[in-house]
Amino acid sequence: MLILGNAALLLLYPVAWNAPLLRAGLLPLFGLSEISVWSGIVSLWETDRFLASIVVFFAILAPYAKTLALLAFQTGFLVPRAKPVLTWFGRLAMADIFLISLYIAIAKGIGIGRVETGWGLYLFTGCVLASLALSHASKPSA
Repeated sequence: MLILGNAALLLLYPVAWNAPLLRAGLLPLFGLSEISVWSGIVSLWETDRFLASIVVFFAILAPYAKTLALLAFQTGFLVPRAKPVLTWFGRLAMADIFLISLYIAIAKGIGIGRVETGWGLYLFTGCVLASLALSHASKPSA
């Protein structure tokens, strides 16, 4: 069951990266632009490549690498001693959820424009939380 859950995450993460995390607009009269992880990275790459690289690491590479490593652990391709590394990757993967939440809170607090959360934010958060739960449920065999 744990292996199936991790395999599902390998499929759901790319969907979550392309799903709308939020919709933002300057004034209520104009349409809202949908922002996904990928569109945010592309936009950020044009202005700040260093920050875009950090976002790629925390939002894409860390969660996906952790899921792949956990799947390798569960199928016996990775030794039980590697479990602390998986826990560390799980903490890195949660950093992006905090950052997205912070950006939404700041944008709403400023009061300029409008920000609405999209279904992709829930999917992405669910993927990260499911990954953490699967990681916690995977106990090294004695």
